[in-house]
Amino acid sequence: MKQIHYFSGLTLTLFIGIHLVNHFVSLWGAQAHIEFMDTFRPIYRNAVIETLLLLAVGVQIISGIRLLRSKRKSANGFYEKLQLWTGLYLAFFLLIHVGAVLTGRYVLHLDTNYYFGVAGLNTFPLNLFFIPYYALAVFSFFGHVSSIHHTKVKKEFGRFSVKRQSNLLLITGIVLTLSLIYGLTDGFSGVEIPEDYHVLIGK
Repeated sequence: MKQIHYFSGLTLTLFIGIHLVNHFVSLWGAQAHIEFMDTFRPIYRNAVIETLLLLAVGVQIISGIRLLRSKRKSANGFYEKLQLWTGLYLAFFLLIHVGAVLTGRYVLHLDTNYYFGVAGLNTFPLNLFFIPYYALAVFSFFGHVSSIHHTKVKKEFGRFSVKRQSNLLLITGIVLTLSLIYGLTDGFSGVEIPEDYHVLIGK
């Protein structure tokens, strides 16, 4: 179960890495975000890759919940517990997020681009839910990666102990989380949502 979870996680990490870079590009505006997405969509939106990603999501959720049940009582230390609870949140997030994207594409017939992603972040009072929802997802991703790093890696890097390396990954996650929320809300000033996406915000 651990090996299946680990390798499906690596598959998802490659995609999530591209996805987070895409969101980081929002610091240069909506058009930059859309252009970046349009560049990479042909890679991950073909039938084979998309099927593999959806299977990886399913495997991660099922295997992750099973691992949580088996390790919940035996987990010791900050990073072991962080791995469990960030994994649980990521399972919740992936289930909701993937479901929302598929609904947007196949039921609402929307382009699930920048505006699909930021609609809730830039609409009050929906943003009271969506800002922490997305922020916790990004933090949980880095928290999960830093926890795995702490468990798997045994060697120092320069003067950095494994614990310091993991701490640095966690801090990077916090900084990136704040940067992404800043970019996806146009510097906290709000993004105007096109009329096609008003169905997402109850207008």
